[in-house]
Amino acid sequence: MSLLKVEGAKKIFGGLVAVNQVSFEVEDREIIGIIGPNGAGKTTLFNLITAFYPLDAGNIYFHGKKVDHLRTDEICLMGVARTFQNAQPFLDLTVLENVTIGAFARFKDRNAAREKARSTLQVLEMKDKAYSLGRNLPPADLKRLEIARALATEPRLLLLDECMAGLRPVEIQALIHCIKGLNGQGITIMVIEHVMSAISSLAQKIIVLHHGEKIAEGEPKEIFQDRKVIEAYLGEDEFYVES
Repeated sequence: MSLLKVEGAKKIFGGLVAVNQVSFEVEDREIIGIIGPNGAGKTTLFNLITAFYPLDAGNIYFHGKKVDHLRTDEICLMGVARTFQNAQPFLDLTVLENVTIGAFARFKDRNAAREKARSTLQVLEMKDKAYSLGRNLPPADLKRLEIARALATEPRLLLLDECMAGLRPVEIQALIHCIKGLNGQGITIMVIEHVMSAISSLAQKIIVLHHGEKIAEGEPKEIFQDRKVIEAYLGEDEFYVES
């Protein structure tokens, strides 16, 4: 049984079909890359999976259970968490307090939530930033904080939306190492990203969206050689694929 199954997902905004009959499956402990041009429907797809938007057609199953009728908080409690493109911490709260708020989704006791937040910060190598205010964090730490807040909900499936955007190469490599570590702990990960070196390093499988439709799905080397993908998104010399 796949961990996540998306079946004919469709979302329409007025006259715009943002996601059009998209289907795929995600196996337990996989890392799946989602790529495509701006406006391809990538974030909308995440919003459908996490119930931020209702489906206009199709079905979504998580661990064999139909979930597209549930609320966002119910999806979270089932084990699906996500980050957003633009990190929005509580600026006047500390890093520890920000992550504790995320932990409250799973732990109602304050002490238990705080302890979960502490252990999460240690996993993400942010323990030394626990008492820094959100407003004082550099971009790389803001990205990690966004991931920490989602991770504190104890997800089985973690959706990362452009968590490497705007980072320096050394920061990207550190985050790649972090994501691989989370996957090694048993967390299934889907990542939207435009940094192709990161996608090629992380993903066992890549799904390509264009104008709301899935135009390709497969292993990285296969995807990066697909003529449809090159013409729609990659270009001839836009990326480097590690051997």
